[in-house]
Amino acid sequence: MQALDTKAETLLAGVREDYQSGATQLASRTLNQLLSYLDDVKPDAEALSRLISELRAARPSMIVIGNALGMVQERWSEARDHPRQAILDTLRQLENASMAIARHARRQLPDNPVIMTHSASSVVLALLRELAEAGPPFSVICTQSSPGFEGHILARALNDLAVPVTLITDAQMGVFVTSADVVITGCDTWLTDGYFVNKAGTGPLALSAQAAGKPFWVLADSFRNSDASHDSVTLEEMPASELKAPEGHWITPRNVYFETIPQRLVSLRISEQGVFSFPAEPRR
Repeated sequence: MQALDTKAETLLAGVREDYQSGATQLASRTLNQLLSYLDDVKPDAEALSRLISELRAARPSMIVIGNALGMVQERWSEARDHPRQAILDTLRQLENASMAIARHARRQLPDNPVIMTHSASSVVLALLRELAEAGPPFSVICTQSSPGFEGHILARALNDLAVPVTLITDAQMGVFVTSADVVITGCDTWLTDGYFVNKAGTGPLALSAQAAGKPFWVLADSFRNSDASHDSVTLEEMPASELKAPEGHWITPRNVYFETIPQRLVSLRISEQGVFSFPAEPRR
């Protein structure tokens, strides 16, 4: 089997080691880096196919990356001489999906909402950017999302948009959820058997929302659909060093970054195809 070249290995390592980007953001960056790789290296078909296959398997908890690259492979196979166009078409579809979700979600929001979220979903941020540009006042409560602190990234982005944001520890979810009008998160993988995958901590937030009688929305485009079930999906575990745990013979730090959450806790799934209620109702 042909070995990956140095630039391909660097691209692959960047995808595997990015613990802070949301799935859509990482998928878009990967596709753009693949375009640069085509220009710089001009790989043959075998080398490019090998790299795409490796990238598809690099982040099993983020199916959007694998699905987007699978779409590239499918489109490329239909026009073998034009991998660049296949990548550009997939990028455009991914970006259009995020914009469509933001439009659908915005129509569902109450006036002057307080929105609570967890982690730093790029699709959720797209919605918040659209709200900020439209002008009606709103505010956000976001968890810091330890140990990666992705919530800090979201808080900085909202600050740049002049949006009031309350940044809390993950442990304060239950305290602050009562102040929210709606809880909205992203989704890394939408499973086939009534669960979805997202950053660890999403499950406790969904349960807190249910206990407080608050709607819990998941923004999840069709790129996130998977045939996997919750008992077969791989949940990525990151370096335990992030926890800064004390040393001790009987201490075993664990750093599982993702979890499966039952869809029965979801009020709405909003995709580029529309708004879907749970239990299932016709799209709106």
